[in-house]
Amino acid sequence: MNISSIAQAAKVLLLTMAAMVATATQASDTLTVTFTGDVLLDRGVRQVIEKNNGDASCLFSPSIDSVFAASNLVVANLECPATKIKSPVYKKFIFRGEPEWLDVLKQHGITHLNLANNHSIDQGREGLIDTRNNIIKAGMVPIGAGENMDEAAKPVKIASSPRNVYVIASLRMALENTAYLPAKPSVSQESFENILRRIAQLKHDDPGCCVIVSLHWGTEHVLRPAAQQVMQAHHLIDAGADCLICHHTHTRQSIETYRGKSIYYSLGNFIFDQKRDINSQACIVKLTITPTTVTPTTIPVRIINCTPHVVSTKSHMLTTVEEVGGL
Repeated sequence: MNISSIAQAAKVLLLTMAAMVATATQASDTLTVTFTGDVLLDRGVRQVIEKNNGDASCLFSPSIDSVFAASNLVVANLECPATKIKSPVYKKFIFRGEPEWLDVLKQHGITHLNLANNHSIDQGREGLIDTRNNIIKAGMVPIGAGENMDEAAKPVKIASSPRNVYVIASLRMALENTAYLPAKPSVSQESFENILRRIAQLKHDDPGCCVIVSLHWGTEHVLRPAAQQVMQAHHLIDAGADCLICHHTHTRQSIETYRGKSIYYSLGNFIFDQKRDINSQACIVKLTITPTTVTPTTIPVRIINCTPHVVSTKSHMLTTVEEVGGL
């Protein structure tokens, strides 16, 4: 084992110990779940990894490691398939990450990967299912993809203490050059009405549960959600959702509080190669969940050379929906 490998092993050990301490010191009736935006493992990110001798740990800054180590669960949006299968769909942007890089995501604290987005199926349906299987092999839980639409769209229970916590993930746009075939391997893409019904059913069957909705939606490279998104977000809260945490736009968008529930219209990027300032400012969200409350903490990040770093200056304060009128 070389010096670099020993150093990496020591770093992972320290992170694991920190996570154990954080978990042990938390009250037994409290759960912390951190959500991130888009994670890309191709294009410019691939180049960064290759320049680091194939070690993807360079994508995690100490400040991000600290946040993850203090979280019980970490849910990230994997914006690419992670597979050796090369069966690209005919489209403009086609991504593919290496399956072995998933192990690094796990080592740095990510526990769940959302696949309900417009790039998970870039290497076809076989590549999607292989990615899902590779996530499981790496010790994480896939969300938002399955052997068919019904399996892909089912709520995923990510915790049972201090109460049942479910994530419902959905892609809210048509896939490019991929037919809607609900009997085939799919990402979660069912109708909005079905999402509302699933939320209502969960709350009927388990009134005390926590339901987090994660949508991949919106217009890329804009700072404000569309009026239709605001209306739909309100309907989801009205149906019983406890929080909305969304992505796709590659920008950090507005945060709204509606009926006491938080709506994050887009977290922005997380591990990504876009360099414009509008694409480099993002946030992650830590939810503190108790038997009766869901309290979000917004953590601004800036992405430098594909690697996110926590920032705290006033210049990175996030806009609320009240500050962006005309929605």
